[in-house]
This record gives sequence, C-alpha cells and structure tokens, in this order.
Amino acid sequence: MSETLIKIRNLHFSRDHLKIFDGVNMDIRAGSITAVMGPSGTGKTTLLKLIGGQLTPDEGEVIVDGQKVHQLNRAELYQLRKKMGMLFQSGALLTDLNVFDNIAFPLREHTNLSPSLIRSMVLLKLQAVGLSGAHQLMPSELSGGMARRVALARALALDPMMIMYDEPFTGQDPISLGVLVKLIQDTNQALGLTSILVSHDVEETMSIADDVIILSDGKVVVEGSREEIERSGSAYVRQFVHGEADGPVPFHYPGEAIDELLLKAAK
Repeated sequence: MSETLIKIRNLHFSRDHLKIFDGVNMDIRAGSITAVMGPSGTGKTTLLKLIGGQLTPDEGEVIVDGQKVHQLNRAELYQLRKKMGMLFQSGALLTDLNVFDNIAFPLREHTNLSPSLIRSMVLLKLQAVGLSGAHQLMPSELSGGMARRVALARALALDPMMIMYDEPFTGQDPISLGVLVKLIQDTNQALGLTSILVSHDVEETMSIADDVIILSDGKVVVEGSREEIERSGSAYVRQFVHGEADGPVPFHYPGEAIDELLLKAAK
C-alpha cells in the first residue's frame, strides 16, 4: 500500500460562525488520484486552501509530506508550495502573457535555468498536454478546454510532487472534458504524482479516482475505492452519486406546509 502523503487530523474550520469542517480526518495516498466530492458549499475548495496553507485550521492538523502546514514559517511554506501544483477552476492564466510566457513564468521566478533550457521545458510541458503548436497564442485566443490544458502545463512546470484540481471539469464540452480526464490520469501515472481532485461531477471523477472521499455537513460521510463507494448502503451517498432529486438532502426547503401558507395568504 502506498505511503500517506497528506494526513488531516481532527480538522475544524469555520467562517463567520458557519462550521465548515467539524473534526474531519482523512489520508491521501502518495501516487494516487483522490477525489473529494460533495454538494456545493461543503468546503471542497476550502480544503485545498488549508492544504496549501492559504487558510489556518481553527483546530487540528494538516500534515503534508511530514510537515505541519500551519506551523511553517513564511520561508518554509514558500518552499513547500513549490512542490504543489494547482489547477484553478478558472484556469487563472495571466491575460497579458502568451501561452509560452504563462508556463515559463514559474520557471523564471523560482529557478536559475538558462533561457534555452526554460524554452525546452516549456515546449515539452505543452507537448504533454497536446498544445506545443499553440505556444504563441494569447489566453483570449484559447477555448475553455485549451485554457485548462495550458493551466495544467503551468501547474506541471516545476515538476511538483502533487497537483490540486479545483473543479477542472466545470463548463467543458464533452470533447474537452474527455481530454482533461485522460490528461489528469495519464500525467498522474507517467510522472508519479499525487492528485487531489475536487469536483461534484460524479461520472468523470469516479472514472479516474483511486480513492473517493465524500463530504457533507462538515464531516466525511464515506471514503474508499470507487467500488466501495458504489456499494455503499448510505442513502446520502446513493442520492449524491446517482443525482436523485429527493432523499437525505430534501427537495423542499424546510418551512411551513404549503396548505398552511395558502390558508394564511387567503386571510
């Protein structure tokens, strides 16, 4: 069994008195694709920010590669983040730089490599995502799918040990979605990465995930392999995985019964 790269223990976190995580524990295995899923508002993106040290837990620990993230000083956190790639939901490309310079940016900022070596590395990263021929295009000239692929090439620029994906499939057409799914799986296997995939797109995410964690109400509802999740007897998991309209998450917003509301309106 693979060693654990990320350990989360007794994680508590709130925003404006709203409890987002209430004693969460989870392990993310090195070399795996771990999917973190759940309905909107369950704290999936917040979890990535806690792992990356952008946020600090109210209580508990987030341990990445043996380091307690919230206890690191600025310089130590800076070094740890160099080992982390991030694919933002929007792609977050620098709009004033072309594709080549977007990917070269972290190499120029964080290494002393020669311009010729940087050029070779950028073109190789673009080749890996099928876009070496697009290196001179501006972000405004890219389709949504191409922008995500460029963003992935940039996330790979510093050869990180892990990549975090924040809703990578949102807004993609079927072809672009299929390309992204294949790229995430292929790059993880080829480069020996650890990938954390935050998404509520069940079918695409489950198709490539080694481990699946489903969150709800500040807690881990269920975790396990794809097969274990699909066999789960939890009504909540069944509703989420199969997209059922009613269940533990009710269709109707709680409140007075409709007949009572109609009677009041008639008075």
